[in-house]
Amino acid sequence: MTRLLDVENLTLQFDTDEGRITAVDDVSFTLEAGEVMGLVGESGSGKSVTAKSVMKLNPSNAIYGPDTKVTLHLDDGPVDIMSLQTSTDLKVIRGGAISMIFQEPMASFAPAITIGDQMTEQLQIHTDMNLKRATEVSIEMLDRVGISDASTRFKQYAFELSGGMRQRAMIAMALSTKPKLLIADEPTTALDVTIQAQVIDLMKDLVTDFGMGIIFITHDLGVIAQTADKVAVMYLGRLVEQGAVRDVIRNPSHPYTKGLIAALPQLDDLDVPLQAIPGDIPSPLERPPGCVFNTRCSSIVGDVCTSVIPDFFKVTDTHQVACHIYDEGASK
Repeated sequence: MTRLLDVENLTLQFDTDEGRITAVDDVSFTLEAGEVMGLVGESGSGKSVTAKSVMKLNPSNAIYGPDTKVTLHLDDGPVDIMSLQTSTDLKVIRGGAISMIFQEPMASFAPAITIGDQMTEQLQIHTDMNLKRATEVSIEMLDRVGISDASTRFKQYAFELSGGMRQRAMIAMALSTKPKLLIADEPTTALDVTIQAQVIDLMKDLVTDFGMGIIFITHDLGVIAQTADKVAVMYLGRLVEQGAVRDVIRNPSHPYTKGLIAALPQLDDLDVPLQAIPGDIPSPLERPPGCVFNTRCSSIVGDVCTSVIPDFFKVTDTHQVACHIYDEGASK
């Protein structure tokens, strides 16, 4: 595979009225072209903030760490995303080489502008297409994502479409510029299970057809198991486990990953009660020292857990975990 994205030592803080808070702490990962990476964790884990950093979409009070480096590898050479400052420079990645699908389609479409006008406008901004060609491409893409009577839907407003159809229209708009990287921020959360399955199948097809890389953000490990090639588990702004999706799902090594998997319903035994992870994710203003999961962990091995940030331990060649259990040589 060809390297598409390198995220190195991503640290992000926000200046707020309550003080400076750390949202992402020393996160590193890579993505290959044609690869799907699942980014999972509870709400408040820093998944969306991490993804938005790849496009520099975070608000003006965001402060990136001095060692943060994000590199997008394009056909004409690497792009140092952190060095992009002006809106003109950022057009290369925002809606051009990188597109993003948001969780709520109504937040992406202007309610007083038709779907078609919004799709053609972005194509004219990011490509050299004229209006006629942009219209043809937009309708073709709406048809490609499974929207029936695409030429009619093209002229409609977002509120006239069903939830599943709006989601498809948003995917069509994100893909019409043929991006190298697609960031999907919980694109199936608001959909019923039938439409979820259709959207997942659609995204698999698009990876094959377009050869793009996808960062798929969700809290649902079941969706990741069906969709991703590899997975990164995030908690309170830090990655705690990452690796090939089969390795992580079948052999979860971090107590947090084990808790997420144990919380999934067991369809083969409906009498088994759901197992919630005890406690709540702390506020970013009250980040615990040491391992960020130590306030909820049932596998504490000593003071080291509450005082030292764990390094990544190599479980296999394709599987890493950041946990002091392995520093101490203990077995799972």
